[in-house]
Amino acid sequence: MAGFQDSCITLKHLAFCFGVVANQSYTISLLVRVAIKFSAVKSLPFRAPWAYFLQEVVLMPRLFLCEKPSQARDIGKVLGATRKGEGCLHGDGVTVTWAFGHLLEQAPPEAYDPAFKKWSLETLPIRPAQWKNTVRKDASKQFKVIKELLKQCDEVVLATDAEREGEVIGRELLDACQYRGGVSRLWLSTLVEADIRKALCNILPGEATYSLYQAGLGRSRADWLMGMNLTRAFSVLAQRQGHEGVLSVGRVQTPTLGLVVRRDQEIASFVPKPFWDVLANLQAEGGQFQAKWLPANEAWLDEEGRCVNREAALQVAARGQGGQAVVAAVETARKRESAPLVMDLGTLQQECSRRFGFGAQQVLDIAQSLYETHKATTYPRTDCRYLPTSMLSEVGVVVTALLHSDRSLSPVIERLDQNLKSRVWNDSKITAHHGIIPTTSPCQPDRMNDDERRVYHLIRRYYLAQFLPAHEFDQTDVRLDLAGEAFWASGRQVRVEGWKVLFPRGKGKGQNDSDDDQDESAGSQALPPLRQGETCRVLDLGVKDRQTQPPRPFTAGTLIAAMKNAARFVTDERLKAMLRESAGIGTEATRAGIIETLLKRGFIRKKGRTIVSTPLGQGLIAALPPQISNPGLTALWEQALDQVAEGSMTLDDFMQRQNVLLDKLIGVALQQPRLNLPEAPSETCPKCQARMRKRQSTNGPFWSCSRYPDCDGTKPIGGKKTTRRKTSSGSRSKA
Repeated sequence: MAGFQDSCITLKHLAFCFGVVANQSYTISLLVRVAIKFSAVKSLPFRAPWAYFLQEVVLMPRLFLCEKPSQARDIGKVLGATRKGEGCLHGDGVTVTWAFGHLLEQAPPEAYDPAFKKWSLETLPIRPAQWKNTVRKDASKQFKVIKELLKQCDEVVLATDAEREGEVIGRELLDACQYRGGVSRLWLSTLVEADIRKALCNILPGEATYSLYQAGLGRSRADWLMGMNLTRAFSVLAQRQGHEGVLSVGRVQTPTLGLVVRRDQEIASFVPKPFWDVLANLQAEGGQFQAKWLPANEAWLDEEGRCVNREAALQVAARGQGGQAVVAAVETARKRESAPLVMDLGTLQQECSRRFGFGAQQVLDIAQSLYETHKATTYPRTDCRYLPTSMLSEVGVVVTALLHSDRSLSPVIERLDQNLKSRVWNDSKITAHHGIIPTTSPCQPDRMNDDERRVYHLIRRYYLAQFLPAHEFDQTDVRLDLAGEAFWASGRQVRVEGWKVLFPRGKGKGQNDSDDDQDESAGSQALPPLRQGETCRVLDLGVKDRQTQPPRPFTAGTLIAAMKNAARFVTDERLKAMLRESAGIGTEATRAGIIETLLKRGFIRKKGRTIVSTPLGQGLIAALPPQISNPGLTALWEQALDQVAEGSMTLDDFMQRQNVLLDKLIGVALQQPRLNLPEAPSETCPKCQARMRKRQSTNGPFWSCSRYPDCDGTKPIGGKKTTRRKTSSGSRSKA
């Protein structure tokens, strides 16, 4: 060892001699670890250090654990790990392997006790003392590969998606394989080669993200506790009333369903009320414009300030016909609209739903493809719309990459002020990830499909908008006197188009790329020049019949927005006080999946661009106690999970709260004398006249008395006689 220590061989020379890897930062990191190993060994013969070095490199490589194969290929390419192995990629001193999302899943109740296989109220609540995971049947081969690789390494670098679920995917594998070596974290926001190299130079210690794993475990276990127990409780109660199938109840999906059901109920129960507007078309010296009557008598108005007295409106219109309006006041103010922030996933889903009619899951899949396949945009599952100031130095690189990707951007890029620092640059607003923006590497839009290009162009425009001036316009409000009544007109004149040049007005084919609706709702019109005391001739004065409108059905975008801001739907003042204004249901990464689950289970359906509840979904919400479908309660859970992720609450404390809540909810369920469910199709028992249930035998389905075993009345289904083979005990086929 002394001979080795006295030698003049440098770390770089060792790297050259052994050809460790092409990545210099990783090479030095590996050699430092080897040097530490050497310093701990005092009694080896002279040649032993070289053998020990080879053992370190060959037998105990650093293992990178990725979330999916495509991610592994991108990272492996940078690390020089390109030799294909069984479920992995090998390089010199480094191995890269991958999962396929979650290789493990929560064990079912019967894995804890065979008695739990039968659904009954007496066994509830089911509460595991020691949590278990099982390997997915389709993932057993890759799980074995990872388990063997973990035995051969002394350090694992978690390279799964840099968020809560990615942390769980990686660390649950380490726990399942009883790995006890070192753990570090590769934190990536893009899969562009330059950004991977940058992240490899800044690998985090494992403990830096361990609290994310704790939060992920809390989410998974809370979902299991609530889902398994409440689904069993209400399904058994429903079956006792003759209802078939499973009433699926979930910690997140049920409050989301509740939002849709309650919106549909508001629409169904809505009674339109008439009101009347008086509109005057006026001729001024500089041109024509329209003004609206402002009723002064409060007895004529509803709570929204609308005129509900038709006779009063007709009288005003009659008095003003053929008259003149005098301009009583003119106020003009210069208004500035800053560029919108860059996208987070929720905002992207909302905008793509509004503009293109895309579903939430569709947008997530496209955004994931832009990130993974095309390397065109950064990590999509983010809840942040801001950018760190450290990325200001990359602006020129990003803009150059955009120009190389699409030469048609040249006129826009020439107008950019790359030194402009908009409000998007704010370190204090950064969460685990920054907003979704284009990457520093050129991409190939011609290889994207039409939907991918639409989403990519939208992300690109929101980034470029940061380097254009504010949109400026003059807002003019005019008050007029007509026949003793007050009229009002408003208009705007654009002075600086600014960033809105990227969002042209007007509708393209199959999409809405403008903010025209917003402009119209603001009473926008091009007012002619007006001065106080000016007289305007009345060209026309009419009464417009109007009706109040019901709430609009949810679209994929507006439902995502409602899930993000669940606090808006909470009426309980005590609960509202506990919630942040932005408290939501689910996370950016899970909301699209929740909507898809509700669609697959038949609780909601798509109706054009809107989402409506089905009779099944309405019946489920009607059957459940309101606590279970309360969006505020679920939002409060998400806040607690955020606290676990931040390290301000322990996983044990979170789970203790869940257990207390579970006991209360199960208690509420067991106190239900009868669920408020719609009547299921049934037959009347020929023996006791009770309702019958569908049951299944070896010969097919049949009607069976709901009072079985007290009554054994049966009927065939569809006119077919059903014969049942009796067992020696005389028992019937399992329902």
